[in-house]
Amino acid sequence: MKELVIEQTPKTPQISMNHLTGDIIFTGKSIPENAAKVYETVLNWVNEYIHDARPITNLRLNLEYFNTASSIWFTKILKALIRIKEPDYILIVHLYLPVEDYDEIDDYDDIKDAFIPIASIDPSGIGIEITLYGLDDNNVIVRETLVFIESEQFIH
Repeated sequence: MKELVIEQTPKTPQISMNHLTGDIIFTGKSIPENAAKVYETVLNWVNEYIHDARPITNLRLNLEYFNTASSIWFTKILKALIRIKEPDYILIVHLYLPVEDYDEIDDYDDIKDAFIPIASIDPSGIGIEITLYGLDDNNVIVRETLVFIESEQFIH
């Protein structure tokens, strides 16, 4: 499986996907006019990756801004990653926020609300962790919180 790198544009993020390390990284803005054109290749890569995933997969969302169309594709990507059926494997979602937004998140319910798209997904195989990072004006991490999400917390 090859590494996938998509260069950043003014409307699309830098995307780096590395099978050997299990890193899937989105950095920048995601406001593409045609989200399918950008993210279909990414989703295809993820669908291949899940058949030979690493024990730890890191999905890093360091996005200044993303539109609704992008959020739909991020949900599709998360749904694909959660189909990894290895019980000891972990998906870590790293979410980078301005420190002001980070400080407004008070408890588990706020974190769950921030991840409404994955709240309806049944991660029956893989463990999920969400790590929130608060960034200062220079994009330096100044706060960090880790939340482990168990499968039964998402089953409705």
